[in-house]
Amino acid sequence: MSRSEANGVALVARGLKKGFKVGRGRTEVLKDVDFDARHGDVTMVMGPSGSGKSTLVAALSGLLRPDAGEVVALEQNLWKQSDGRIDRFRLDHCGFIFQGFNLFSALTALEQVTTVLKYKGFGPGEARRKAEVALAEVGLEKRLNQRPSELSGGEKQRVAIARALAKDPRLLFADEPTSALDGENGQVVIRLLRRAATEHGAAVICVTHDPRLESWADRVIHIEDGRILDDVRRSPTGA
Repeated sequence: MSRSEANGVALVARGLKKGFKVGRGRTEVLKDVDFDARHGDVTMVMGPSGSGKSTLVAALSGLLRPDAGEVVALEQNLWKQSDGRIDRFRLDHCGFIFQGFNLFSALTALEQVTTVLKYKGFGPGEARRKAEVALAEVGLEKRLNQRPSELSGGEKQRVAIARALAKDPRLLFADEPTSALDGENGQVVIRLLRRAATEHGAAVICVTHDPRLESWADRVIHIEDGRILDDVRRSPTGA
């Protein structure tokens, strides 16, 4: 990724609306939301439970179709694509880190990462090499052959981060990545997200209600009741 791209806009959303049927009524979760994110930035989307932040990230990443509005990601109008092309876009360009880790119980840490790389088209040897590099980057070079049941919560999240980073994603989405972790492991995770932006040039979009993460962000957006309340650019102070 070029230096100029690292400073450029990765994603722009305009007029996003999303509602869900609840009983006989309907709840509007996103209410005409505008959003953008830049390569090389960590953008924190913060708000209480039920504020719409996870729905926003799902709409931005091609996981949940909005009722109205558009998302232009890496210069592609995402929701005008077919479902198959959206799936391919996520595979080729996006990394995902979830609160629940989303690891396969039968696979080792190494296999968790190589499986995704093989789907992307890498041969077995190259997939293994890239997976080993990614796992070493998150400090798990000695845990390659452990399955999730043999790993701590913090180690599981680091496997999930390695799996995301191994694809060299240009967009990295994290949904409550520290909520299941203690303070020390939470710090490890946010440092890795910070590195993904600073060293890999990814546009990192992190949904959280964890105030520990705010100091690591280039930008903090607060959302409540489906609307953005404030949007502040800042200098990261985490260390």
